[in-house]
Amino acid sequence: MNVHTYTHLHVHTANEVSEPNTDALDPQVSAERAGLVYVSDDAPGIRREKRGTGFTYFTPEGENIPKGDPRRKRIEELVIPPAWTDVWICPSPEGHLQATGRDEAGRKQYRYHPKWQETRRRARFDRLVHFGRALPEIRARTAHDLRMEGLPRAKVLALVVRLLDDTLIRIGGAEYARDNNSFGLTTMRRRHACFDEQGACTFAFTGKSGQEHEIALDDPSLAQVVQACCEVPGYEIFAFFDEDGTKHDVKADHVNAYLKATTGERFTAKQFRPWGGTVEAARRLDARGPAPNEREADDVLTEVVKAVAEKLGNTVAVCRQHYIHPALFEDYQSGAFLPAYRAHLENQNGRDDSFDPAEEAVLSFLEERLEK
Repeated sequence: MNVHTYTHLHVHTANEVSEPNTDALDPQVSAERAGLVYVSDDAPGIRREKRGTGFTYFTPEGENIPKGDPRRKRIEELVIPPAWTDVWICPSPEGHLQATGRDEAGRKQYRYHPKWQETRRRARFDRLVHFGRALPEIRARTAHDLRMEGLPRAKVLALVVRLLDDTLIRIGGAEYARDNNSFGLTTMRRRHACFDEQGACTFAFTGKSGQEHEIALDDPSLAQVVQACCEVPGYEIFAFFDEDGTKHDVKADHVNAYLKATTGERFTAKQFRPWGGTVEAARRLDARGPAPNEREADDVLTEVVKAVAEKLGNTVAVCRQHYIHPALFEDYQSGAFLPAYRAHLENQNGRDDSFDPAEEAVLSFLEERLEK
């Protein structure tokens, strides 16, 4: 779909929406693929009881698990925080869920099996192919809706989606804003948007983990709509008016519903950052060129991950684990990535005008890789 000729919007209705293949992200399927057993903490489990300065552990049958017992060693390796209460521990080392408990704030916490986590991580990354294919439709829809008058729901949600796509700012959540004074797009206050005399916009805010961000918005037309949003009374920048004039602050659920109505698939606002991180990593690997040996390849990858982490406002470890497709690491180390990526750069198939060359090359690379 070409964004420049897109004039009529078709929104998927409930009857028309075809569900994507979500098997890979189904918890039970993930457990099976990881060679594990799907379990629930509703079933009897090992319980933990405070004894002096330490803990004792009892099987569902009431047997005390002594120190030196292999079961005790497995439990200790889970590193369950001492402050957790209502602790449940899976009796089997092969359970996909190994432990649950309540933290000091009363929130339920989970310890999953590493194999299950890795299977889920790979499945989420493989969904990037589907997300990349849907981007032209998403961009066409937002271009259409941004031409609407006033600040109706569709226009403001289109603005937020475009900002997610262009700036890679987190979507944000009310809990983080309330408890940690950290912000994302949907929780930004008017004070976080700064405009110069020419109307250029810069977002300056404290993000997750206390990181300070200053992100310039390059598109003047988007900056104009942001400024219009800032002129509406209220704390948060992004709010829309429904048909009877009632004002609603934008939430992540609104954005996710907009994405589903546009594509017919269950994409979320969180998928823009791993897509953007993967594309940015590909660009930087291309700029660095091939590495002559494995050690230098590791050095290049470390350098690239640091740069992408800085762009996204993540730690290096989190960026590498969650925001860059692992196929880039694997194929760069083996020497296969750059030849494949550069071949796709040279042989663009013109998927859509909204793609830049790096995005199209990344999508083609991931499609090819997924078929292997």
